[in-house]
Amino acid sequence: MRGRSIVIAISVVALLALLGIVIGRQLSGSGIKIPGIKSEECTATADGVATLGLDQMANAATIAAVGIRRNVPPRAITVALATALQESKLHNLSGGDRDSVGLFQQRPSQGWGTATQISDPRYAARRFYSALLKVNGWQSMSITDAAQSVQRSALPDAYQQWAGQSAVIARALLGDVSHAVACEVGDSPQTRGTKAVTALQSLLRGDWGSVLRVASISDPNAVALVASDDRAGWQYAHWLVAHAQDTGVMRVRFGTQQWTAKSGTWGRAGDPESSAPGETVIAEVYGIT
Repeated sequence: MRGRSIVIAISVVALLALLGIVIGRQLSGSGIKIPGIKSEECTATADGVATLGLDQMANAATIAAVGIRRNVPPRAITVALATALQESKLHNLSGGDRDSVGLFQQRPSQGWGTATQISDPRYAARRFYSALLKVNGWQSMSITDAAQSVQRSALPDAYQQWAGQSAVIARALLGDVSHAVACEVGDSPQTRGTKAVTALQSLLRGDWGSVLRVASISDPNAVALVASDDRAGWQYAHWLVAHAQDTGVMRVRFGTQQWTAKSGTWGRAGDPESSAPGETVIAEVYGIT
């Protein structure tokens, strides 16, 4: 009988814990902060505030990086983000309507590429930009008309609802505003140490390509990026924060500012030695414990 009581007690505790997690996530999603519970979300702040999940902001950062790398006009990045928000809510979907795949729900049967190719956010973003830039007068069109000229959606007016949010995210990721992207991430990364550094470098090269300049650094658990100017520095810094969850980044420093995974926010570096010199952006990953 005593054993049965113990089992029941344990079951009740487990159920309460599960309910606590569910309720905590629901409240977190509503914008209510619960002490001791991280919301695991990102905010972009640039003449407005946009809130995204971790994977959504990582995908947004990749879309922006591909656009910056191709030197597309800033408005193209806003259009791309609005399109992805409507088509997939910035989730890299494995399926959709008919044979639609990925962030932009592009269809292999319509000549966008293979399903495997379209499932790569970089490839999908490149194909979207290529199609958009071929549209005559797209820059003078509304967001919804520019997006529709590429997507040929059955809901042609749906893209406009994302115009404001996509503009905020684009400005933040373009580095128009300093320390404008902040993410609250988990503290148990899947990859640590040199493996995390290698993975981070690979992802950086994939998104930024030949634009990227890496500086030497003595810390084996860190990567240093050389920016051409302050704006480029914030582009890298915001990208690193957006991808912190999937790369094991625990701290990003640029100038006298730093973001930490522990706080989930930007603040002034604690001491001069922790500041990133000149136009260098430094990302530190979690070390091996």
